[in-house]
Amino acid sequence: MLELQRTIAKPVSISGIGLHTGAECTMTFKPAPANSGIRFVRTDLGGNPEIPALAEFVVDVSRGTTLGIGDAKVHTVEHVLAAVVGLQIDNIIIEIDGIEPPIGDGSAKLYVEKLLEAGFTTQDEPKDYLIIDKTVMYHNEEKQIDIVALPLDGFRITVMVDYQNPALGSQHTGLFDLEKEFVDEFAPCRTFAFLSEVEMLADQGLIKGGNLDNAVVIVDHKLSQTELDKLSEKLGLKTKITVGPSGFLNDKSLRFKNEPVRHKLLDMLGDLALIGAPLKAQILAARPGHFANVEFAKKIRQLYHQKRLEKKYQHIKKEGVVFDTNAIMRILPHRYPFLLVDKIIHLELDKKVIGIKSVTVNEPFFQGHFPGQPVMPGVLIIEAMAQTGGILMLNSYFDPSSKLVYFMGINNAKFRKPVLPGDQLTLEAELVAKKSKVVVIRGKAYVGNNLVAEADLTAAVIDRETKPGETKND
Repeated sequence: MLELQRTIAKPVSISGIGLHTGAECTMTFKPAPANSGIRFVRTDLGGNPEIPALAEFVVDVSRGTTLGIGDAKVHTVEHVLAAVVGLQIDNIIIEIDGIEPPIGDGSAKLYVEKLLEAGFTTQDEPKDYLIIDKTVMYHNEEKQIDIVALPLDGFRITVMVDYQNPALGSQHTGLFDLEKEFVDEFAPCRTFAFLSEVEMLADQGLIKGGNLDNAVVIVDHKLSQTELDKLSEKLGLKTKITVGPSGFLNDKSLRFKNEPVRHKLLDMLGDLALIGAPLKAQILAARPGHFANVEFAKKIRQLYHQKRLEKKYQHIKKEGVVFDTNAIMRILPHRYPFLLVDKIIHLELDKKVIGIKSVTVNEPFFQGHFPGQPVMPGVLIIEAMAQTGGILMLNSYFDPSSKLVYFMGINNAKFRKPVLPGDQLTLEAELVAKKSKVVVIRGKAYVGNNLVAEADLTAAVIDRETKPGETKND
């Protein structure tokens, strides 16, 4: 696998029609600086809005993957993205003067050929690999979809499909070396659809740019020649549609015996580009589709954010510790005697965080609460839960050091057992709701397995004011 980032050496352009819209457009690939990622630019719209190719900007997955910000959208981006990541390009600007890229022959071949024509430039920055070090799973019971990422010092992807159709059957494929296999064995694999899907899409006014030269159509039910002629007319095809013994319209010959599942792998490569970083992992996928691919990409991207934050604040890796005290003080503004969480041992961004507070007899509050019978004040247990929850919230923002958390309300607070010197508090905080800059967190505090306190906390995240001579990163 490559060690340094790369972009293309010169701009190249492609023109053609989109699969669903049938609209003409020109798409131009341009070099981009290191660490800038993959970006689409709608040059036909005022201000040339940019749309980063990231999972959080996916707005539709019904008939392909659509990216959008506000009114600016780009449909059916998966084949373009597959070409980019399949060639291990990290940084590129994709200008497009329409809403949908040219479909070409329904594969990624057209884009790959153009990008190879552009050539590559190696950049000075190292590739920002996301190393999967534990199993990540996605499961959809209703559609029987499973996608798993496993640890691997490299990248492999294996895909299986089973549509219970005699013309397609059960198929599987695997890509084990991007440099050796992608261009010749996966980029040329065309999109496919069942005849029933084509009829439905035609009735909906979609696939206006579809024809038998940019898709393989699998016959999943019988149609008379009269019905086929009507479908051909509806699609605006110049060629006559026929059904032969192969099980494909017009007896279309496949480029590979398992071309359909290879195309599914191609789609998945494109959708996984939305993670925003190349992977070191083994991906296993059963019956994937765009919705599942994007949901899985979002899950992996969340892990990517978390690992970047851990690396940013936790300078020395420690077994069983996400953030130690020094890291916590880089995130939170609290200091002695009011920093009430010692370490973070578990973090799921935007979901849950677990912190530890060791309660010693040296705590300053024990001098007055109470002399001769020291008990940790309940309000400070709440504060410890709040600080733990503050880490969960602040890590949802790009620059936590520029934010402060102000708590607005405490509800359903209950204190079940006293906390004494020598106890160790395990502080759990779960995100219940998040709206704009106001969040609700459910906090619980345990000593051992015993719940000692709980409360629902409402807080606002605001910008931190800087003092004269101070920057927000101080």
